[in-house]
Amino acid sequence: MTQKRRSSRVVRIVNKDGRLNIVGSNKWYSYWRDPYHLLLTVPWIGFLAIVTLGYIASNTFFALAYLLGGNGIANARPGNFFDAFFFSIQTMASIGYGAMYPQTLYANILVTIESLLGLMGLAMGTGLAFARLSQPTARVIFSRVAVVDLYDGVPTLMFRTANKRRNQILEAELRVRLARDEVNAEGLSMRRVYDLPLVRSQNPSFALSWTAMHPIDESSPLYKATPEILAQQEASIIITLIGIDETVSQTIHARYVYVARDILWNMRFVDIMLRTLDGDRYLDYSRFHDVTTL
Repeated sequence: MTQKRRSSRVVRIVNKDGRLNIVGSNKWYSYWRDPYHLLLTVPWIGFLAIVTLGYIASNTFFALAYLLGGNGIANARPGNFFDAFFFSIQTMASIGYGAMYPQTLYANILVTIESLLGLMGLAMGTGLAFARLSQPTARVIFSRVAVVDLYDGVPTLMFRTANKRRNQILEAELRVRLARDEVNAEGLSMRRVYDLPLVRSQNPSFALSWTAMHPIDESSPLYKATPEILAQQEASIIITLIGIDETVSQTIHARYVYVARDILWNMRFVDIMLRTLDGDRYLDYSRFHDVTTL
């Protein structure tokens, strides 16, 4: 007697922003199996929708439970769902107007259970909202493209980043890595990651704009690379920025990913540092993503 093994294919797709999507049958991970992480990472509109739906569903459940016990709520119309539903809301929220109250043992037991669950739900909802609000976030933008331009006669990979807040990111550090597909001497295909050293990888006070530069010399993993080669290797440039937000004194992170088509060769960024008629310098962020030919 033979046993058929059910096939399970799991595919991890890396999006352009670096996030992972897992598709296929019998997934080993699902957001619904990790509700705490889901409630922390879902957008605010999704978080409020989940909380609202859970609140309505729980009160609907208790309203139906009150109706099953007969006329257990004083001053409520017998068999009326809306009276039972709004009595449930008053009980769960510990409002207690007094117009409706439990008058049977069955109703009092339900009120006890619902009051306990309401207190727990309020504590959990408050904790989740605080955790979401207290998470340090970075308001950092990166140029939509990276360019390869000559700098001091050396081909150099460049991209821009800027702090969108009116504060400073202290001890900011940029880390740049190249990820590409390679085949070794034995014919084994693998994804390799290389560090791309920058001319300046640290900034003690990141407040405005920062142009990161990686010289493509003989020691660079990008040496002798071409747009065609990078596209064939499905290469991507992975950038992470780490620093301390001076406002909240907490570590913040930002990341960005450039794929091969986002790297423009023999192009350069438009200068965004200009001068007023009075001779003062200013940055024109409207041209932040603009490039021009050499």
